[in-house]
Amino acid sequence: MPPLTLDASSRRSNVLARRGMVATSQPLAAMAGLRILLDGGNAADAAVATAAVLAVVEPMSTGLGGDAFALFYDAQASTRPGLDPQEGSQGPRRITALNGSGRAPAALTLDDLRRAGLAEIALDSPHSVTVPGTVAAWADLLARHGVMPLSAVLQPAIEYARDGFPVSELIAASWQRGEAKLARLPSGLELLPGGRAPRWGEIVRLPELARTLQAIAAGGPEAFYQGETGQRIVAFVQQQGGRLALADLASHRSTWDEPISLPYRGLRVWECPPNGQGLAALLALGIVSQDDLAAAPPAERWHLLIEAMRLAWADARRWVADPAFGALPLEELLTPAYLASRRSQIDQQRANLAPAAGLPAAERWPVQPAPRSDTVYLSVVDGQGNACSFINSLYHGFGSGLVAPGTGVALQNRGALFSLDPDHPNRLAPGKRPYHTIIPALATQDDELWASFGVMGGFMQPQGHLQVLVNLLNLGLTPQEALDAPRFCLLEGEPGGRVAIEAGAGDALIAALRAQGHDLAVTAGLERTLFGVGQVIRRTADRVLIAGSDPRRDGCAVGW
Repeated sequence: MPPLTLDASSRRSNVLARRGMVATSQPLAAMAGLRILLDGGNAADAAVATAAVLAVVEPMSTGLGGDAFALFYDAQASTRPGLDPQEGSQGPRRITALNGSGRAPAALTLDDLRRAGLAEIALDSPHSVTVPGTVAAWADLLARHGVMPLSAVLQPAIEYARDGFPVSELIAASWQRGEAKLARLPSGLELLPGGRAPRWGEIVRLPELARTLQAIAAGGPEAFYQGETGQRIVAFVQQQGGRLALADLASHRSTWDEPISLPYRGLRVWECPPNGQGLAALLALGIVSQDDLAAAPPAERWHLLIEAMRLAWADARRWVADPAFGALPLEELLTPAYLASRRSQIDQQRANLAPAAGLPAAERWPVQPAPRSDTVYLSVVDGQGNACSFINSLYHGFGSGLVAPGTGVALQNRGALFSLDPDHPNRLAPGKRPYHTIIPALATQDDELWASFGVMGGFMQPQGHLQVLVNLLNLGLTPQEALDAPRFCLLEGEPGGRVAIEAGAGDALIAALRAQGHDLAVTAGLERTLFGVGQVIRRTADRVLIAGSDPRRDGCAVGW
């Protein structure tokens, strides 16, 4: 096969449909979701089918050993009885937030790790393995919003894992980057068919993963959390020195949380609450909500967005944590008065490389380097107007690199995001969920769906939400144009420090930002995956679905 680059210039059109749309980072997965819609499934059913296929065809980025989050827009919510008493006095919510993230083992304590001399949890450590939440999230999303059984929506994934699939281009490159990580232990070879990472165009079969998926289809999530698969996972992690126990898996539960939101230029933008970092996206949007970004010259607009993101990071890195372990000041952070006060701190002429959190004084905590977009995001809108904004991840490529023998399941390394600072809200504790980078998003207008969108890729994600939404709403770009446009990325989610910027932004803009004090790393080629991979589905007032898929990955949008 010819060498792979991201330098080729090609044009993608928006994809338009009326009866249903799926957009994600791999065509086989997108088609699996569309297949479910054609078979009578809705947005929830198609989302799970798409996510399951992605766990097979893009296994470095997602899998059964990871976590998932979803926002679901229920087009019929206002016309039927409430879903549960927690929905509030105004009846059933149109938007529900599913938190499918796992928790730290009950036997893993902060004191234990500090006594061992650890300042952080290493990315490849067995202590980085938290309970996998994905399988439960799939089942819970279907139970609340789907119309098809889990056994049916898993069939496309089972077929690809058992019978084989051709590896797509950029996924092959990511697979090759993870080859050494997987090869450290014999069980890693279950995801290195033939003893090496596949090249693009090669046919790959993953028989161990196929058997695990078949067991879940037959026995439900219990087959994963309490059956042979769970027992294999626990035995392996403990063999590597970890503390994960079968009781941790058996007691795992997803939660349905109250989504957080913010008005923005006639829309309401929705995110999942902490322990996810969607708060950072809302803070940044709120900071610039009164600015006329469309009228601003490009250098002024980019400077303002970068500075708003720096301030948002300072607050998010201070406060995002598991709210079950302490109250978080979310309402205060999202008030117009607080956002206006943060906006007043932006110098229009000069970059601020040391922004502080606004509530209270800043407290820094170490975070591992951001992964190279090793997550999957998907968006589905069905013909009834239901939408599912869904994200699934192992954190870094192939997670911890630990693959439970006989399962084909790579285990995530989300635990590496815990702080070992005993005074930080995100400090490690038994049964606690860590700071989470993966975030889906929705936007509504007058209670009607406006867009289902997301940009996967570690700490790039809220930065991507900010930039793509500004492109769509402020600049009036189409979904595909909004995703094609060059982006910036505050590296590793640090409030200060270097900012990566795509070469396509242009020499004049780059020079102007440098003159304002921004330390820029100009990025091109395959490194462009650093800027995340987004998907957007817009729904117009005429109920036309308009979708775009990010050119920085292999994916596409498909509809009917």
